[in-house]
This record gives sequence, C-alpha cells and structure tokens, in this order.
Amino acid sequence: MRLRETASKTTSDPEAPDRGGQASPPMLKTGWVSAENTCASSGSFTYIRPGFDWTASDCYLFDIDGTLLNSRDAVHYHAFHHAVSAVFGREFRLDGVPVHGNTDVGILRAYLEQADMPEVEWRSRLPQALELMSAEVERNARDLCPDVCPGIPELLVRLTNQRKLLGVASGNLERVGWAKLNAGGLRRHFSFGAFSGTLEKRDDVIAHGVQQARRLRGSGTTVCVVGDTPADIRSAHVNGVPAIAVATGIYGIEELIACNPEMCVSCCDDLLRA
Repeated sequence: MRLRETASKTTSDPEAPDRGGQASPPMLKTGWVSAENTCASSGSFTYIRPGFDWTASDCYLFDIDGTLLNSRDAVHYHAFHHAVSAVFGREFRLDGVPVHGNTDVGILRAYLEQADMPEVEWRSRLPQALELMSAEVERNARDLCPDVCPGIPELLVRLTNQRKLLGVASGNLERVGWAKLNAGGLRRHFSFGAFSGTLEKRDDVIAHGVQQARRLRGSGTTVCVVGDTPADIRSAHVNGVPAIAVATGIYGIEELIACNPEMCVSCCDDLLRA
C-alpha cells in the first residue's frame, strides 16, 4: 500500500491488514541515526483504522526518543562509550547494532554479542555499566539539547486537562529518560514511567507501563501507546493495547503503516487536528 502525503490528508483504510495474524518481529534500524523525518519536512498525514477513537483511552504511554523529542547532542551516545570502555575494556561501536526501537540494555547486549563476548563474562558486570551510563548522562545533563517534537506540548496539556493519565514507556534507562524529559521541559506532565534496566525487552517495558497505569487508576483502565517505531506498535499489540504511530523519528509513514497501528500521523500536530 502506497500512501501519498498531502498538505492535509486523512484516510481510513478498510483494507488495512488484520493484526490478528502472527506478525514477525520488526527489523530494528542500526547505527545512531538522527531523525530527519519530522512533521515540518514531511507534510501532514493522518491514517485512522475504522472505528478507532484515539481520544477514548484513560491513559497514554509515550515513548521518548523520536516521539516526545529528538536529541541533537551526543550525551547518551558518549555515556555508552564511557561505560563500555570503563567496565568491559572495549571501544563501543554501533556498526550493525540495532538501536532504534531497541532498549539501552538490548543495545549493550547486541554490541557485546557482536564483539564476541560471552554473556557469562558480561552479565555480572551489567549493573555497573548501567550505573555508569546513568551517572554520565546526569553529570552532562547541561549539554542535553532535545528538540521537542511538533505538537507535543499542546497535546500533553490537552490530555492533562481531560484528566487523562500520562506515562512514559521508554527503552532508555530511567535516570537517562527523566534527564531528557527535564531538559525538554516535559517532565511535569508525566505521573509515572516504565524504562529499561531490569527490563531488557520493549514488550516488557510496555507491559510494566500498562501495569502501573492500572495500579494507579484501576484494573479497567484503558491504555494507548504512542510511539515512533515498529517496535512500539508491535509491543503495544503484544500487550493487547492500541498504538498511535508518529513519523517524527527515523521511520517513515509507509514503514509505520505496514506494521498496522490503529492510527498513524506525521506528527502530533496532526493528532490534535484529527
């Protein structure tokens, strides 16, 4: 299915693939690639699955990188380098390492496996590496330069005014994720967060976010995931909740639509207009 982007386009495709079938895990893009595919450059686009009401959920779980903001600095990247050098005595390289849609722990695992270091050698040292990464980001927090994605501040205020519960579900380590949100002026909007660290897989991060939402608001709380990667969409569906995909990261609209989200927009400006 090829989708044309226009100045203002909304589509509802009854022939979108049914997610009831078994979907293959999405391929994660490799390397530390910056997001070019923002609303300002890609135009306006809105896809909604027939019958889906994006405003109906009680809680919204937002990914951070590529969804709420894009980092225009190397603080997080250098924290990986510092930890890998100090703890494992290696030079951290991302050639061929899946990054986008992965978690910090998953990125470290992929790097160490590519470096032919057996898990029995690195697993016991992983907590030390994660602590060093978190401390390094906090130490250099003044150098964080996040660009908040289009429409995000307005969207968060609107959802808060509607008494929606807002959380983050991110592959970042907890202290790293909160540092980025503080730098972007977004921390105050969120009641809770689910992060990598003790959790390696994004499916488990989303599951933890859903569990927290239902502890806070009750077992019947409905949850929607907002993310910018195929992994966000897949993990939302694995956990039985809908996904809104935003093309403000490195994945384009066609790549996201192919993963069958309930909704897909160029950016959250389009979500506000939907």
